[in-house]
Amino acid sequence: MKEELKPSRRQFLKMGGAAIALIPVAAVSGKAMAATNSAMRTAMKYQDKPSGDKQCGTCMHFVPGKTPTSAGGCKIFPGDTEISPHGYCVAWIAKPK
Repeated sequence: MKEELKPSRRQFLKMGGAAIALIPVAAVSGKAMAATNSAMRTAMKYQDKPSGDKQCGTCMHFVPGKTPTSAGGCKIFPGDTEISPHGYCVAWIAKPK
């Protein structure tokens, strides 16, 4: 009966290989699920469109994404990775030149 509970070397290698194969899947799925901070967005009256000349891409709090048109982050909205560079909120402050 003890031999049934004792895993074999082959079972150990299979489980280890499967675990290693799942690491990239877990990493990609975490990035695929974008995070938004809904409470802060509401409090700061965030919108996905600019307000005149004021837009996130020209704000000092904006953290740009991979490209100039891709979504980025904001220092005001912790954990939010879906801030549009064309968005706007009441915390907008022009970037210093």
